[in-house]
Parts: sequence; C-alpha cells; structure tokens
Amino acid sequence: MRIKLLPIYTFFIASCFALQGQNADNETSISVQIRPRAEYRNGAIFPRYEGEEAAGFVNNRARLSLDYSRDKLSMKVSGQHVGVWGQDPQVDKNGRFMLNEAWAKLYLTPSFFAQLGRQSLIYDDERILGGLDWNTSGRFHDVLKVGFENKQNKLHLILAFNQNDEKVNGGTYYAPGGQPYKLMQTLWYNYAKSDFSLSTLFMNLGQEGGDAETQTADTRYLQTFGTHINYTPAAWKFQGTFYYQTGKTVADVSVSAWMAALKASYQINHQWSAGIGSDFLSGDKNSDSKYKAFNPLYGTHHKFYGSMDYFYASSFINGVNPGLLDLYGNVAFTPSKSLNLSLTYHNFSIAKKVEDNSGKELKKGLGSEMDFQLDWTIMKDVKLSGGYSVMFGTKTMDFVKGGDHNSWQDWGWVSLNISPRVFYAKW
Repeated sequence: MRIKLLPIYTFFIASCFALQGQNADNETSISVQIRPRAEYRNGAIFPRYEGEEAAGFVNNRARLSLDYSRDKLSMKVSGQHVGVWGQDPQVDKNGRFMLNEAWAKLYLTPSFFAQLGRQSLIYDDERILGGLDWNTSGRFHDVLKVGFENKQNKLHLILAFNQNDEKVNGGTYYAPGGQPYKLMQTLWYNYAKSDFSLSTLFMNLGQEGGDAETQTADTRYLQTFGTHINYTPAAWKFQGTFYYQTGKTVADVSVSAWMAALKASYQINHQWSAGIGSDFLSGDKNSDSKYKAFNPLYGTHHKFYGSMDYFYASSFINGVNPGLLDLYGNVAFTPSKSLNLSLTYHNFSIAKKVEDNSGKELKKGLGSEMDFQLDWTIMKDVKLSGGYSVMFGTKTMDFVKGGDHNSWQDWGWVSLNISPRVFYAKW
C-alpha cells in the first residue's frame, strides 16, 4: 500500500509548493485514520443456537484522505484498506486497496454547485441515505449531485446511472456485486430556521431484475418519499419521520409500504439527558397482492434498530419480512467533556402477524435488547469507544431470525479511532 500511495501524495504536495504564489486562497490538507475494532460475537447479527461457539476478531480501517479547495472548486480523494487482522498474508503481492471517495465540487455561483464522483450521501438522520460509518468500509455512491443552498434553504438533485462493465452493445443488464441499483434520481429539500427544520425527500430507484445469461434487462422502479422534522425548543428535542413506498419490487410485485418514527429527548442538565422513541416499519404476510414490507434502503441501520444489528442490517428468514415495531428509551451521562456513557433499552415486536411452519399464529413480541456504550476522548484526534449488548428473545424471534431464544445472546466491542490531520497548506 505504501508503494502505491506515497508517490501520489508526495507528488501532490510538491506540486502545491511549486504553485505557491500563482493562485490565491488555495488550501490542501491530508488526514489519516487508523480505526481497529475488536469484537466478541455471541449472538450478534443473527441469534445463535445452543452449543454454537462465540466468535472473536479485530477488523481495521486504514484511510488516507486528501482535500483541496480554492475559489469555486473543491476536491477530495480518499483511499482505504479494510479487513480483519490476519486476513492478509505477511508477504502480499495483491493487497486490497480501494478509493472510497473521489469527487470534485464546482461552484457555479455562491449558491449553486455541482458535485460528481464517488461520494457518501448523508441526509437528515440517515434513515434512508446514510454514511454507514459504523461499517468498516462505510457506504459510498457514484453520482452527480446538483444543488442550491442559502442560509435557510437547501435543494439537492442526485442522479446515478450504474453499469457493471464497459459494454460493446446492449449492456442493459446490471450484474450483482457492484452498486445495488441501476438508476437513481433523488430530490431533497431542507428548510432550517432557528430551532426548527423540515426536510422532504423523493427517490426513484431503478433496480435491475434481468437475466445474466441472456443479458436481458428488466428494470423495476421503486419510489420512496417522505419528510423529516426537527424541533428543538430550549432543552427539548423532538424528531418526526414518515416515508411511504410505492412502485414495483424486482420480482414485479406492486409495493405499498410505509414507516414512521417519533423521538423526544430532554437535556436535564449539562451532564444528564434522557429520551424515548418509537420506530414502525410495515411488514408483509406473503398472502397479499401487494408487497407491504418497508425497505429503509441505504440508511445507517445500526443507528436505529439496536446495536446488535438484528434488523435491516441483516435479513429475516423463512421467507417473511414481518416489519418492526421498536419502542425504546435511553439515558446518557457526560461526567466531563472527554467522557460520555449511554444506556438504551429496546423492546421489539413484529409489525405484521406471521404463522409458523405448522400454521400456528405467533405472538408479535420479539424480545428486548440492552445496549451500553462508552466514548472517551483520550487526547486530540484519539478516541476510545466500547460497548456491550444483550438480547432476550422469544419464540417469534427464533422463527423470523433463527437461533434459540433460550440461549444467551450477547455482543461486546472496543474500538480506537485515531484520525489526525497530518498536513495543511494554504497559499
């Protein structure tokens, strides 16, 4: 990795100094991130069966980012190596390295811009479009984004057209393994003033369900639209979210699905805060003419539906998607500027009743999860985080997610995030 990266960045830095004095207000910075995370999994992602052994590993993100900006132009190129400790050999001639960001942003006027290339899409609370920073690699899209922004208003149009290879003829079939959609058009508007903000989003998503052998395209379009509201009077913070989906699944089934979320939190004093909330995502029974399970698409699911990632970060089983009702409460304690502790309780239920393999209707309750997390800023640019979670499931959890609810399910992790800016120049 050093052989490939260092000449590129060294050449760029040298070029910056060579250009010194030719242009005004050029800025260049280089930042580095090293983020190892050790995990103990004894029922994370999917519940475990009795007798299954726990898993342990250390994953790592090594990221090198270069930012450049001047009047009417900004650019970013960021490369990373991600993987598990021990995954690569000591002598590696085929090291894995990829560009997670590579974009340019042109300001046509102080308010209008166009940004194109590989970039993260982070909107509102990251319910539909999120950066997924918890994941070792993160989430990134290849898009053109055109926008208008002033003090109170933001309007973004996002356009994407994806293909799996350069084609000679035809080429409308989009094979798996790349971006999960063929076409995407998204329009997002945000109004913000004082203690209130409101966003609306409309997304038209073209998903390819063609045939790989015949290279036949069969694009189906799914529409998602809704709103996100923030209201923060004094020590209170209220959030509301609603989205509706229509259109077609890849299997050409009509869609009618929705989700809603409400959250209220209160800053008790400078050290203590507490909150409650509810998330509802509609489910499907496999017996209706329309598909009614809501798909949160490309959001940061780890942020919402429990830290153990049972829901939407991983799939349901037995051919059902019963949706989810998540009732939760949390309390946070900040004894100093460098230390924060939080505890969250989730009570999960399915949104749509399901029957087991014998035809017996199951109860809606899925179980409860407790999530504890600690964040400690050790020094500038160095942060230590850790957490521990337990899940107390039910028979219904066994049916829709697998595992044995009588078995102990827990998960622990600790992560060190080192992310300094190592170079900065302005000329």
